[in-house]
Order: sequence, then structure tokens, then C-alpha cells
Amino acid sequence: MISPLENLSPERFDAPAVLKRLASASRALAELKGTAATIPNQGILINTLGLQEAKDSSEIENIVTTHDELFKDDVSPQSMAHPAAKEVLRYRQALRVGYEMVRTSGLLTVNQMITMQAELERNHAGFRKLPGTALKDGAGRTVYTPPQDPAEVVRLMSDLERFINDTELFPVDPLIKMALIHHQFESIHPFYDGNGRTGRIINVLYLVQQGLLDIPVLYLSQYIVHTKAQYYRLLQSTRDQDTWEEWVLYMLTAVEQTARQTITVIGQVKAALQDYKQRIRAQHKFYSQDLINNLFMHPYTKIEFVQRDLKVSRLTATKYLDLLADGGFVKKQKVGRSNYYMNTVLTDILTQRSYVSMT
Repeated sequence: MISPLENLSPERFDAPAVLKRLASASRALAELKGTAATIPNQGILINTLGLQEAKDSSEIENIVTTHDELFKDDVSPQSMAHPAAKEVLRYRQALRVGYEMVRTSGLLTVNQMITMQAELERNHAGFRKLPGTALKDGAGRTVYTPPQDPAEVVRLMSDLERFINDTELFPVDPLIKMALIHHQFESIHPFYDGNGRTGRIINVLYLVQQGLLDIPVLYLSQYIVHTKAQYYRLLQSTRDQDTWEEWVLYMLTAVEQTARQTITVIGQVKAALQDYKQRIRAQHKFYSQDLINNLFMHPYTKIEFVQRDLKVSRLTATKYLDLLADGGFVKKQKVGRSNYYMNTVLTDILTQRSYVSMT
């Protein structure tokens, strides 16, 4: 039986261990917010980091693709060569849709969650209406059965929506609330599919809604990938043994370590941007900020993208990219009838990210 989160006592999270971890996580998150703001074109971070998050979050659900497949399908969405990559890209699109809704409304609602999940799964099934959903461990044993009554699912999600948007309902720090919200959503398991991925999108959108981030750049999925057994153990032990403090500590650690790692990645992207700006401007008369944005908006670009962004002919776009390839700024690859131009520096930054524990 799932209880509304407001039935918990806020005072139990005043424990010294929780407050100490909260202070560290909050400092790291504030630093990340400031660091992200130093990139003039925020779309670069939303797009590239969102792509990495989509890959990591999908991997938790055993939807695995390579970076190369993912980056190529990112610039050629009409291709169906890599079904897993297509599913990952739908995750990023669901994230974008959710971000725009939260930014516009200032709220994070049940209807928005349904819209995101529909984007993710390409269906409009909405909340579960049939019983039978159960969560199993690696050996196939049922470890948890979420609410089976459709009316209860609706009621619990309505309670959760109120908990998310009513700041006076539960007076604790937003980072603690984020941890509670994530656990509650995963326990309700309101959809037939896509619950884990939707829940991880909700994490970062809640931080945006609360003003702790301006754009969605804190993605916890890579941390969860590397601590998957602990993540699922704590989800279940909190249900069985009321170990909410331990769960909150885990999530605060995830926030701090992910924030610090993301600060490093953004610093690397910023340095690469400046390097490309200076060297391309010195070597080529066709330098423009639009060109730099194009090269860093996607790990791979193509002739059509340069045509569109620089408003030049196909012949001119091809000439520019081939000159950049000759200069080592991009690497030209021919796949079928199409040429791709890979920003090798950017792909290295995104693919060499490795989880480093700071505990």
C-alpha cells in the first residue's frame, strides 16, 4: 500500500548525515548552474548532453546502442538502420517536449508526464488500466507489485502532482523532494512501459521548475548505470523497511557527483568551442558563429545542416565542410550515399566520459 508523501515527517530529514550531504550537493548544483550559463548557445548543451543522457537512461532499461549508431541516426532520423538508437533519440525528444512544457507553464503536471511518456513510447495508452504489472529481479522473481487498481493509480498520481507543485505542502529542500518524488513515481509505476525513463526525465525537470537549474543539464542516469544494484536495492528496501533517509542520501550523492562531472564536461566543451573559433577564424574567411554552433550542436553534421544554418548553396556547404575536414576540424565519413562530418573533439568529450566515484 502506497501512502501519499506528505504522510512522511519532514523532520526525519533533518538528520546530520542528510543535511551534510545536502549542503555538498546543493553547492555542486549551484556551481553547475553557473557553469552552464557560460556557454552562450544553451542549445548546444541541451542537445549534446541530452543525447548522452538518453543513451545512459535507455541503457538502464537494456536498450543499448553504440555512440556511433546514435550520433549518425541523430543527423539522419529517417533511417531505421538502428532501432535501439531510434528509441534512445525518442527519449531525448520526450525530454525536450517536457522541458518546453515546464518552462512555459512553471508547473510539472500529470498531463505533462503523460505527454512525455507518449512521446517516448509513440503511443497514447496513458496510465495503466489493466492489472498484472509486476517488477521482477534478474532471476525472474517478483520483488514488487505496484498498485493494480486503475483508480488507485489515478489517485496516487494526483497526490504526487500536488506534492510536486505545492511548495508549502512538505517544507523540505527541493533536492530532498526530488528524491522522494522519484521514488514515489517509480513505486506507482503508472504506465505500461517507459516508467524508469519518464521518472528520470521528471528528476531534471523538477530541478528546472524549482529554479535550481536554468536548463536540463543534470542527468543522473550514468550514476545509476554504475550503481544499478544499489539503486534497485534501495528502491525496494525503502518500500519494505521505510529506509527513506538512506534513499535520500543515495540520491543526494548522485546529484553531487553528477553535477561535478558535468561541470568538467561543460568546461571541456567550452574550451573546444573557443579553440575551434580561434583556429577556424584564423584559417578560413567563411568563419561565422552559425558555423561554430552547427559543428557543436551535433557530434556529426552534414551538408544539409550547413546549408540550412548558414543559408548557403549545397555546393558552398560541401566546400566548407571539405575544407574543414582537410584542416582536421571534422572527419569525413561516407555511409551509403551520404557524407557525415564528425566533430572528433566533441565526440571524444561525449564518449570518454567515465564515472568516477568520489566517496
